[in-house]
Formats: sequence, structure tokens, C-alpha cells
Amino acid sequence: MSFTKKGTRYNLITVLGPTASGKTRFAAHLAGKINGEIISGDSRQVYQGMNLGTGKDYSDYKVNGKNIPYHLVDITKPGYKYSVYEFQQDFCKAFREITNRKKIPVLCGGSGMYVDSVLQGYRLIYVPVNPDLRKQLEKESMSSLTKILASFKKPHNVTDTSSRERLIRAIEIETYYKQHPEAETKNPEINSLIIGIRFDREDRRKRITERLKDRLKNGMVEEVESLMNSGVSSETLIYYGLEYKYITLYLLQKLSREEMFTKLETAIHQFAKRQMTWFRGMERKGVKIHWLDGRLPIEGKIERALRLMRT
Repeated sequence: MSFTKKGTRYNLITVLGPTASGKTRFAAHLAGKINGEIISGDSRQVYQGMNLGTGKDYSDYKVNGKNIPYHLVDITKPGYKYSVYEFQQDFCKAFREITNRKKIPVLCGGSGMYVDSVLQGYRLIYVPVNPDLRKQLEKESMSSLTKILASFKKPHNVTDTSSRERLIRAIEIETYYKQHPEAETKNPEINSLIIGIRFDREDRRKRITERLKDRLKNGMVEEVESLMNSGVSSETLIYYGLEYKYITLYLLQKLSREEMFTKLETAIHQFAKRQMTWFRGMERKGVKIHWLDGRLPIEGKIERALRLMRT
């Protein structure tokens, strides 16, 4: 299933934005309008039992009494360290299943690297170190290394030219692909219409604070405590960051409740800022994001999105 915009065939809609922007609700309503299904692009919503802390608002997937199908939510146990590579593979599987049903996949998420891995077609496989090649490349200048990388048909990633070490690693990866063509990942060709939801800084901060208070009121501390009681280690919960990190520290009596709230609130604000920085970086690399004002009512956002799809 695809649609046409100015003669170009799109086979995916991507909805992105920082935390607390309401992107899931918007994506679900849009999917309901266009016979679509949601593929989550969130690095923590893959974990079962991690609900309030990761923002799994299951009610968002119910639109006008209809349940919108969603994928890559609750697919693994907490404690496991899910990777970008696994996400890319799982995305491709869900993408093919949805398109085979003649429906439109809607990728929705705020995990920039996850979303970017799909849109930019990251080639993610294990490439071992090649000591002989590295020794040879160490003699080359930055200019020479850049030319060597450019000589490959499709460089791994343009950001790999930012340092000597990354240049050498990029050449190492491309050389491996050339010598082992069977290792080439067969991912589907993605051509996506990308829609972003954003608020100004002050509105974003208010939404984050209000949502944090609401989730604490509705049992987020108890959720983390339950995960700890089920055997998920405090180290793993701290690794997951944000809500899980600071609530775990509170439960371990390393922070007071007031300190937990203040530090967590600040950390989420900083996280949202990093998300927007990542999205701006995508735009600098040539990714076109059509930004919608988050203050628009849901009907207004849907109308704007449908207009983007038609024009």
C-alpha cells in the first residue's frame, strides 16, 4: 500500500516528536483515517510491564470505538537490552506484514536513532575488526581516508567522516561488505512522508511536568517497585534511565521523594531538548520533516496531514 505526493510513491508515514507531544494519539487518529497500523519507534515501549514510565497510553490506540493495531510494543521482557539492530529487523518484519495486508504502516516514536535507522536505512550487522587494514589505513591522511570512503558505491553513513577513527571504521565496514556480499542486509526500500509534532519550549515544559505529576499519581512508583520485586535488578532499571533511574534511586532511599521529582523533571526536560536536537540534525542531513503545531486540535492536525498526503 502506498500513496502519491507530487508524483512520488510513499510507502510509510512517520510521526515523530519529543516526549509529551501527543504524537501517539495523533498517529492513531491518522491511522484510523487512512486504514493504517502503528509501528512503535520507542526504545523502551518494547518492554512488558514498563507502562507508565515509558508512556504506553493504550487508550490512545482506541479511536472512535475502533482499536488501531500496533506493533513493537510489549515484545520482550524487562531486563533484556534491546538494540537498534533488533528494532530495525523487527520493524522490517512488521512493515512487510502490514503492507502485505494492503494497509499503510505508520511509524510513530521519539527515539531518534530508532526512527533514523529506518528512514536512513542503517546497515547494521556485526563487522569484526580488521587489524591489517587498520594498520594500512593509519598511514593515510584524513583527506586520503575521505577519498577512500567515497570510492565505495554507497558510504555507510555520512557522519562517519567526522573523525579519523570513524573514517577508518567506516572504511573497515565497507570493505567487509565488499568482501562478504552475503552479509548485506535486505531491508525494504523506504520512502516516507514525515510529520513532526512540536510545541514551543514553555508549552513543552508545562506538558512534561503535568504528565509526570499525573503518572506519579497513577502508580508509576508502584510500577517500578513491582519490576524490582519481580527480579529486575536496580542496575538494569537505572540503565533504562529517566523514570526508571530516579524512581529506583528513590526506592533505594538514595533520594527523597522531592529530590526524585525535581531531578526526574529536569532530566525529562533535558531529554526532550536532546530529542529536538536529534530531529534538527536529521533535517540538516536532508530529511524533510513537516512540522505541525501541537496546539492545534486533533481534527486540525489530521486535516493538515491529509492535505500533505494529497498535495
